[in-house]
Amino acid sequence: MRGCTEAINVVALGFARGLLQDGDEIIISLMEHHANIVPWQMAAQDSGAVVKVIPITETGELDLKALENLISDRTKIISLVHSSQILGTINPIKKITAMAHKKGIPVLVDGAQTAPHMPIDVQDLDCDFFTFSAHKMSGPTGVGVLYGKSEWLEKLPPHNGGGEMCDTVTFEQTTYKPIPKKFEAGTTSFADIISLGAVIDYHHALGMQAIADYEQELLEYGLEKLHQIKGLHILGSAPEKEPVVSFTIDGVDVKELEKYLNSEWGIAVKAGLLASQPLMKHLKVEQAIRASFCYYNTKEEIDTLTQAIETFIQKDS
Repeated sequence: MRGCTEAINVVALGFARGLLQDGDEIIISLMEHHANIVPWQMAAQDSGAVVKVIPITETGELDLKALENLISDRTKIISLVHSSQILGTINPIKKITAMAHKKGIPVLVDGAQTAPHMPIDVQDLDCDFFTFSAHKMSGPTGVGVLYGKSEWLEKLPPHNGGGEMCDTVTFEQTTYKPIPKKFEAGTTSFADIISLGAVIDYHHALGMQAIADYEQELLEYGLEKLHQIKGLHILGSAPEKEPVVSFTIDGVDVKELEKYLNSEWGIAVKAGLLASQPLMKHLKVEQAIRASFCYYNTKEEIDTLTQAIETFIQKDS
């Protein structure tokens, strides 16, 4: 796969081509990245299915009671982000998969935000599909992983046709190789795949639990420091969060702040709609700015971030 976006599209297209019928239902959530909204909208348009949306609570957590009420006999798949790239909320995937599997519903998990930051055991989560991207792990762009249980991968038709994925080819009919080959048309980006393997090995050498523990320290410290800035409002207050903090500041254009932090202080942050327009609309926020913490960051760098923000506010006032 070229990343999470392609992986989700592969599953959504496969469902649209053979597993969804008119009136069937797809469940996603309000906190999804556009990459886990648009493919399912396209699948619904192609098949006649309907997309349903799980609401969130005031703290930015999935409303599991609402999810329970959304699930019906027509629900064919639930596709959710493992953690929100804006709110930081880590979703209770294991609980959700158990809920879904009682009715035979598969669950896809977008793990772009969690795979680099915590131990992931897909067997323990019991999800049916799991995706992640190399670039989120400091690897190359344009490569990622789609994990799927064989029973579901067997049901999905291939999304691309060509060499490598076919077994026998005639002008009348083509048969496909067993999974995963049937999803690998053409020459794969083997150099990037090797690079991704090296990145994963590096993370495991550091220890995924050690990474998670340290980054949680950074998150707690960052939240404490940012809360001290007057007029700064952090989005989401779930008790279980990944190491990202999105916020707004009264009277501050966050796009200008983004440019300032990058050009004047060498601090890389992201500002704007953050690829989640429905969530931003729900939060009544036009734009936000996001700071992400990783194992290579330090508390001193967080001090520098807060100092830079305060300097910008004073300069801009």
